[in-house]
Amino acid sequence: MFSNHPKRSTNSALCLIESGFQLSVNLVVFIIATCCLTACQSTSSHVKPMDVQDLFYDEYFAPVNVISLDEIYHLPEPFIAQFRRQFQANNALRSTNQLANEWLAQYIGAQAGGFEYRDHFTRPASETVLNRQGNCMSLVVLSAALADVLKVPVEFYDINVEPIWDRRGGFFLVNGHVNLSLLPPENTQSVVFRGAEVLVDFLPERSVRAYEKQKVNKRQLSAMYYNNVAAEALVENDYNRAYALVKEAIRLNPQYVAAINTLAVIYRHKGFSNEAEQVYRAALNIDPNDLSTLYNLALILGEQDRLEEWAQVHKVLELARINNPFYYFDMAQQAYFDRQYQDALVWYKRAVAKADYRHEFYFGLSRAYWATGEERLAEKHLKRALALSDVSNKQRYQSKLQAMRKQ
Repeated sequence: MFSNHPKRSTNSALCLIESGFQLSVNLVVFIIATCCLTACQSTSSHVKPMDVQDLFYDEYFAPVNVISLDEIYHLPEPFIAQFRRQFQANNALRSTNQLANEWLAQYIGAQAGGFEYRDHFTRPASETVLNRQGNCMSLVVLSAALADVLKVPVEFYDINVEPIWDRRGGFFLVNGHVNLSLLPPENTQSVVFRGAEVLVDFLPERSVRAYEKQKVNKRQLSAMYYNNVAAEALVENDYNRAYALVKEAIRLNPQYVAAINTLAVIYRHKGFSNEAEQVYRAALNIDPNDLSTLYNLALILGEQDRLEEWAQVHKVLELARINNPFYYFDMAQQAYFDRQYQDALVWYKRAVAKADYRHEFYFGLSRAYWATGEERLAEKHLKRALALSDVSNKQRYQSKLQAMRKQ
């Protein structure tokens, strides 16, 4: 399998969970975002089709132009011409022709010209190819666009990985994962007896080998793309754009629970609780056990003091709650600020056990160890926080590490 990745890849499919309401447990509202959205989507074939138009309230939002389906996969003409010449030149230099899918896999990951995983933002192929970097969904979209240029057949897969958690603004983002296989090109003139499909993934092979997968088509992948950018717009409080984008996602895939959930979160943030509940109920009609939707519906029920209904939902959520690493992190933070440092250490360690890729969890551990006088462990975990941190936190961690060493 071909792989090009950081230690942990995120933002394939985004499940959006809104943070806010508390009633004996911490509840959050999920937006679903995708390198790919996996755990938050349903593909049940027995669900009665619904008229998605009943879910939309255009009068609440200002019209916004959003990227078209063709534009998602569009590549600049000058690049396409150069890309084809590069493929042809490569084959001209070889004694035997290399199959296009094999060459493409190498091209995507070649050290001299490959593409790197970077940042949280989902971009169309035209931007990703110029920047030579992107998040997981951006890179999958780009790979599909490049495959189309070389007429390489592609199969997309939704991988049932353990969700990767992130927190931005007032939301938890639960990231799923997608990858794709590049198949040997079809040749109607002859039968190809050699060559095999090449798996292109942005997680390490060991991370995806044992997980179940489900094939998705390009229409479903495009719905994931629209839901991703809708979730990103919502985090930025751009409700009009988020609404326009998520409409496209639902139109492409009316059974896509993640996008329906995102639509409901938009309504709730605009103050339309009745409409939000209607949409959450529609999502639960597709998948009655979708935890992100249940979390978000519980917010409305709690705010309206509909406690009997809330209790029924809470029965399902209580066990799921402990899978959220930020639950442990928040408990650790509370214990730390209450100066209960030993308790804080316990909670921070549990958060790390659930999500060992979050820099702030290690920073919390470092502070708690420092408060208990364990300076060696404090420095060790601060170094780990620094190694995992993004640009915005590196300087802060470096300054604290320098100050720690001067003590």
